[in-house]
Amino acid sequence: MGETSLIFPASEYKNRVNRLQGAMSKHGLDALLLNSQADIFYVTGFLTRFWESPARPWFVVVPARTDPIAVIPSIGSELMGRTWINEIHTWDAPYPGDDGVSLLSKVLTALLPETSSVGTAKGLETHLRMPLADFEAVQAIVAPRAFVDATDVIQRCREIKSEAEIEKIRSTCQIADRAFARVPDIAQSGKPLDAVFRDFQIALLEEGADWVSYVAGASDTNGYADVISPAQATPLALGDVLMLDTGAVKDGYFCDFDRNFSVGPASAEVLRVHQALWDVTEDVLNELRPGSKASDVHRMFDDGLKAHGVKTGGGRLGHGLGVSLTEWPSFTPHDHTELRSGMVLTLEPGAHVTSDRVIVHEENIVLRETGVELLSKRAPRDIPELR
Repeated sequence: MGETSLIFPASEYKNRVNRLQGAMSKHGLDALLLNSQADIFYVTGFLTRFWESPARPWFVVVPARTDPIAVIPSIGSELMGRTWINEIHTWDAPYPGDDGVSLLSKVLTALLPETSSVGTAKGLETHLRMPLADFEAVQAIVAPRAFVDATDVIQRCREIKSEAEIEKIRSTCQIADRAFARVPDIAQSGKPLDAVFRDFQIALLEEGADWVSYVAGASDTNGYADVISPAQATPLALGDVLMLDTGAVKDGYFCDFDRNFSVGPASAEVLRVHQALWDVTEDVLNELRPGSKASDVHRMFDDGLKAHGVKTGGGRLGHGLGVSLTEWPSFTPHDHTELRSGMVLTLEPGAHVTSDRVIVHEENIVLRETGVELLSKRAPRDIPELR
């Protein structure tokens, strides 16, 4: 194992690979092929914004018993060389006609017998970050070695965070907590929403974020119609509910939670819905334990809001969190993933104020054997008022 390492000690990554290899053995896999940003970072610590360029594919092969092998464009060799990965193969990319195809195929055929099964992620919340034609070419070259779905292997390992990972996410949440505390200084009646977004991102960076991959939100009378639209130059007005939601990043780990503010005094209905969301979230914080299903969390929120006379907002009501802004599972009626100790999750109930206005409330937690531990600072029960 290499002496050098990025983000964490090499032992942290070695433990992750050992867990993956244990799961691979149970599924009869001889290797894993990873090529997404999150999976490669998870195994190696290779952290770069260069993933924003779609021009190059990147590969890490995890054999069944030995250390991972990087097969990457030469532009990444120096950075990968500062991770714990010792075996690094490179090509000059982009290379039209053979963008890593022959090199990756050579590594796989040298490593694996012809009867081998190579696992790669093919399921929900995964993607193939290389041209489909190139993947098909690799399959043809390395045949009869077979590529099989390893989504479950990768996701079941990644969803349980180590204590080191939990501390990274906690640190990112603390950055966002400090930035949210500054919102009364950067958001006032009459200020354009897009300017609030910009100033909030500046606050996140000033408080220690490495970058801000995601800022969303809205502002409108008695709530908002959606939570994903880009900010417009519309000034904040008395009676608006301002919501800001961030996925800031520190050392490769995300936070993901929002906060709501009333521009001037909140209406009675906004106060009631905000308090209902807070109360129901408090109930889930107190009741949630390992062994529950993701669908159980959705039911807990839905039943709780109905008991308060409030209609649940559409969509999922929370999800996993880690090296991606959103990870599995999803708190919907259809996701029956078992929740386990060590999962980092968001609790994200939404409720209708009117037929076309909602409020969304979100916290970040880690699930322990004894219950829930908050990673984000708990939102106030009464919606804060901006002047």
